[in-house]
Amino acid sequence: MSRSAPQVDAFGGGGFRLSGEWRQGSVLILDDVAQDWEVSSVAGLSAASLSAVLQAGPGACELLVLGMGAANALPPREVREAFLRAGVGLEYLDTPAAARLYNLLTSEGRRLAAALIAI
Repeated sequence: MSRSAPQVDAFGGGGFRLSGEWRQGSVLILDDVAQDWEVSSVAGLSAASLSAVLQAGPGACELLVLGMGAANALPPREVREAFLRAGVGLEYLDTPAAARLYNLLTSEGRRLAAALIAI
């Protein structure tokens, strides 16, 4: 992987293995640093829950890869509009596809963030 970004090695069982280390629960990766993320379902998703990514802006993060859980779903309008206003791209997929896309884009050196709801 380029930079020192964590790689998503595995997911399921309510968490993720990132670069060999298990993390329970949902995860937010921004500036190549993984942190716990309080969102556990699409119902808990809001612009406020993604404020760190929005505040980082397009200079630090050109795209957010958003893992919506076991099945893809449309993020709330509030979230979509906040990312449009911030000038940060938003790609939403089910969490397994989002994890794979994050790994691929990170390996290409893209400036991105990932917010992955645990499954």
